[in-house]
Parts: sequence; structure tokens; C-alpha cells
Amino acid sequence: MNAAPVLEVRDLHVAYGKVEALHGARMRVDAGQIVTVIGPNGAGKSTMLNAIAGALGANASTQGAVLLRGQEVKAWPVEERVAQGMSLVPESRDLFTTMSVEDNLLLGSYTRYKRGEKDLRTQLELVYDLFPRLRERRTQAAGTMSGGERQMVALGRALMAKPALLMLDEPSLGLAPLIVKEIFRIIVRLKETGVAILLVEQNARAALQAADYAYVLETGDVVMEGPASELANDPKVIDTYLGLNKKSA
Repeated sequence: MNAAPVLEVRDLHVAYGKVEALHGARMRVDAGQIVTVIGPNGAGKSTMLNAIAGALGANASTQGAVLLRGQEVKAWPVEERVAQGMSLVPESRDLFTTMSVEDNLLLGSYTRYKRGEKDLRTQLELVYDLFPRLRERRTQAAGTMSGGERQMVALGRALMAKPALLMLDEPSLGLAPLIVKEIFRIIVRLKETGVAILLVEQNARAALQAADYAYVLETGDVVMEGPASELANDPKVIDTYLGLNKKSA
């Protein structure tokens, strides 16, 4: 692959005081690729996403490099990273619950609106095509939606920014199994738009089925990596993350 990856992480360390939460993490994500990071609770997965997005707290320190399309972003504030093509859908989803679904979606395009871009409604229609339920309920207050619908709003809002890199933190959290399948079907469809997707997910089975490439993070270290289909059949991954019900997935 000759083109620069959309995202490249090199030797990334994150520390909170004297406690290091991430030890030399590395990864790359190319355009039109889904890369997943799996691992147990407390492994450092969300810390890594927040470091990439520039959303760590003031008490955190970082070392290493994060490159977006070949440009080092370490000195960029969150707003600049968003403007340059990064979108993060946090675990908490962070919707404006009293505002309508459509207003929440349009807020995702605010940076593009400030730049004078004119195709916001076109992008909104693309989001509605991906999530027909949101079109049906566009005037409904976001806070009255179900958990799965809120996740759809959060994904749609991120897509309104037309990101080069879409980062998803535990998109299946708290959702019923049928809704999880629907969300992952949509994530796989997003690849067709050319967006690079970095997926942090506790549901290792669903993540490995959707992803092209995978990293396993344990206690701040990348301990395994490879094509997702290979990791899904690795005995250690099966034993640790997939359990005995792998064939029934």
C-alpha cells in the first residue's frame, strides 16, 4: 500500500501522573477499511481513542505520534482534528436530548457550515438513506428515542461532518442483540463510502465479523494483530474473547 494511511499511530504512550495506561500502541487504518481494537475492560481501548481524538483530560500526558493522512496532529485541538476529518462517536453518545433528531444531525455539520460548504442537506439525505428510521422520526426529541435509535443518531451526526476517519467507541453497548446486528450491518455499509473506520468494541465476535483487520489490546499493550478473519480463528482469541459459542454467532 503506497498511499499514506488515513490514520497511523506510532509508539503511543498515555500516562495519568505516574501510571501509564497505554504502552507504545501502534496501528494504521486505510481508506475504506474497518479496523477493530478488542480487549478486556480496562485494557486502554477508550484511552487510545481519546488520545487520537485529542479528548484526554488535562491530567494526561502523551508521547508518540498520531498522523491523519500523513500529518502529525498532536498539537491540534479537538476542533481542528474534527475540521480536518476526524469524527468520534463516544460510548456515551452525547446527544442533545431536548432537541429534535434532525437538529442533532445538523449540529454534526456545524464546522462545514462555518466553512461555507453548501451540501449539508445532501449529506443529510444520505444519512437518512442509511437510517430510514431517523427520517421517519426527524422531528422527535432525541431523548425520547430507544437506545438503538440514539446510537443511529450519534452515528448519523458524526457522518454529517463527512469524516475521513470515523472512530466508534463501544457502539453495541447496552443494545439488544437484534439492534446490535443492525448497527453492525450499517457500519459495514459505511466502508463503501471510503471512510476509514476505527472500531473499539467489547463484543469481540461482532467486531471481528465486521472488521478487515484487528488489534488485541491488553493492559495497555498491543499483544496481537492481524486480519480479523485470522484472529477470529486463533485459539487464544477464541478462548479469551469468543468463548464456546463461536459457532452459534
